[in-house]
Amino acid sequence: MKYLGIMALILMVFGCAQEEAPVGISSEDFAFDYNGKTIELFTLKNDNGLVCQLTNFGARVVSLYAPDKNGELADVIVGYGSGKDFVEKKENFYGAVIGRYGNRIGNAAFSIDEVEYPLQKNDGKNHLHGGTNGFHRQVWDAEQLSDNNVVFSLVSPDMETGYPGTVDVKVKYQLTAANELKIEYFATTDKKTVLNLTNHSYFNLKDGGKTSINEHLMYLNADYYTPVDRSLIPTGELAAVAGTPFDFTNPTAIGARVEADVEQLKVGGGYDHNWVLNTENNVAALAAKVVDPVSGRVLEVYTNEPGIQFYGGNFIDGQVAGKNDIKYGYRSAFCLETQHFPDSPNKPEFPSVIVNPGDEYYSVCIYKFDVEN
Repeated sequence: MKYLGIMALILMVFGCAQEEAPVGISSEDFAFDYNGKTIELFTLKNDNGLVCQLTNFGARVVSLYAPDKNGELADVIVGYGSGKDFVEKKENFYGAVIGRYGNRIGNAAFSIDEVEYPLQKNDGKNHLHGGTNGFHRQVWDAEQLSDNNVVFSLVSPDMETGYPGTVDVKVKYQLTAANELKIEYFATTDKKTVLNLTNHSYFNLKDGGKTSINEHLMYLNADYYTPVDRSLIPTGELAAVAGTPFDFTNPTAIGARVEADVEQLKVGGGYDHNWVLNTENNVAALAAKVVDPVSGRVLEVYTNEPGIQFYGGNFIDGQVAGKNDIKYGYRSAFCLETQHFPDSPNKPEFPSVIVNPGDEYYSVCIYKFDVEN
């Protein structure tokens, strides 16, 4: 893999490197054939020097170079550095678009109009992230529209991985002048179905996964979360966060209470839960904010979704090398996945995930980057 030197990256921040070689990972490292299609790498950039790289394998975020408080760019995305690695190494859903259903569906089945649809059991007795051949394992069509945006397209046929309806999906990534990675999801279906799309990027704002994220400070705009059973399926309850380790309504170190003697932390090995956002589907309202005190990097999250899944990297085991041959250790990255709630198809009390023919599914997630001294 070919990575640019840090000085060239810094020059990008000040707009002094207009014709230099591509920042970050080389496209040559991504050219790989899978299931008769070619995996490619796409590079987005804005005028402030931010650079984001994506691949059509799973419509994934591969890298994102953001400046620290001293103006030094570094990759804040944890994952692999080649198309071959994404195909052949352990699947951690790094950076991928998840579909048809982000998160878990209990007992790997749901019903629509009294018709049951069995799904693949790929997480114990449950169904996770669309199954082993979900959207994350498919090569999407791609069109780069400009230097700062690309659109990935996919047609999911009727009954693929058990879901009814032929679903036409488009995902647009845009790197805005406000230092936002804006992810928009569009979909239509020809049959009544369920749909819950999200992005599974892993972040480490300090050093791209070399060390723990436990000292990152996190704010979640949520007074409630959805407790889970021992197989991580929501019980249906909305539990108040006040007085518990799930209260991030004031910025708190991620690791401050992760080892607390609380059953909900034990069942997930730490944080792997859905929070009920207070934002009322308002994209302008801050849903989450994470700050790394060392680098000064800040990540803010905005969405029209009712929930956000915070995952603290509890299952990262340091056994498989990622970018730059880094063996990511325990809790070396976090995910903030904007979404409808897990197991909503089986929980009528949760916001509906039903999409009908004629509906235009739309979801948006904005990851905004900034710095604090």
